[in-house]
Amino acid sequence: MARVAVGWGVRELATAADVSPNTIARFERGDPLKESTVSAIRTALEAAGVEFIEENGGGAGVRLRKI
Repeated sequence: MARVAVGWGVRELATAADVSPNTIARFERGDPLKESTVSAIRTALEAAGVEFIEENGGGAGVRLRKI
C-alpha cells in the first residue's frame, strides 16, 4: 500500500532501499526478512513521504505526509 501511495513500482522501491526487487516481492508476500532489511524499506518509504499509522483499534495503516 505504501509503495503504491508514492507511485513506485517494485524496482523503484528496491533501488531506494538498496535491496533487490526479489526482496521487495518477498516482503510484500509476507515472507520473513531480516529486521535490517525491513528497516531499510521503511526508511526509504518514509523519505518518500509515507507516514506509518500504528494500530489504534482500526488497524495499522499508511498515509502520505502533508506538504
